[in-house]
Amino acid sequence: MSRSGLIELEAVLAVGRCGGFRAAARELGMSSSAISQTVAALEARLGVRLFDRTTRSVSLSAAGEQFLGQIGPALATIRSAMEDVDQHRERPSGVLRLNAALNWARMILEPLVFEYLRRYPDMKVELVTEGRLIDLVAEGFDAGIRNAEALPPDMVAVPIAPTLRSVIVGSPAYFDGRERPKVPADLMKHNCVRARKPSGAIYHWEFASHGQAMELDVPGSLTLDEADLMRRAALDGIGLVWIVEDLVANDLASGRLVQVLDDWSPSYPGISLYYPGRRHAPAKLRAFIELVKEKSGQLDLRSQRV
Repeated sequence: MSRSGLIELEAVLAVGRCGGFRAAARELGMSSSAISQTVAALEARLGVRLFDRTTRSVSLSAAGEQFLGQIGPALATIRSAMEDVDQHRERPSGVLRLNAALNWARMILEPLVFEYLRRYPDMKVELVTEGRLIDLVAEGFDAGIRNAEALPPDMVAVPIAPTLRSVIVGSPAYFDGRERPKVPADLMKHNCVRARKPSGAIYHWEFASHGQAMELDVPGSLTLDEADLMRRAALDGIGLVWIVEDLVANDLASGRLVQVLDDWSPSYPGISLYYPGRRHAPAKLRAFIELVKEKSGQLDLRSQRV
């Protein structure tokens, strides 16, 4: 089979799996128009319509379902053979596509991504940040970095930071003339920088101490959806912030920020690299996995700001 024939089959499979040309294009690294033209060319050669198209949706026709059911296993065998051969490559090459929440991307950029590029000069890395948890396969990513407790159940997880801790911080200027909170309920008298989740809901601050846990919908004049913006608000004296300790470690050490309610600051499962477990990991991903395993437990994930 020609190379163009394989591309056509992969394109049809991707459109069927992703449910649309745009998502399939992202997965295959092609433009939507190129995917559409590739599928149309195969349909013309076969003389059947594989997809029913409307202005709003793309769905498999009966012929398309039968066709994908037959070519899917065959292409999986071909990909497996190619990946098995790829294991013999001395150095990985290509593009490693990673998806991460912005906070975690900042934390792993220098110790993992930069180190990976130094070790494997034939590699390129595309690191995409977004708040929502995505379907790695449908969106065309090799792996992602997220909170360990938020990972889909069908993924293989490799710990990057086994545990994280969140703290309540404010600037010395904010506390000037204000009494520092001694228990979480005292926060109801303070101006707090509220956090909005990717889902749109307001995050309730979490506390735990001596087996007692609680959540508070704290008051505040400012609502943000990104940790570095919250850090900036705290540094500027706007209010108190609930934030991952590693992101403000240098600010706490220098005295630019002050921590309160230390006894109530909880730890929780940290961040992990995760990837689909139902297929072989290519050499480029295996190399990154090995780097994560090598560095896990000894990474300094604190913000590098001064």
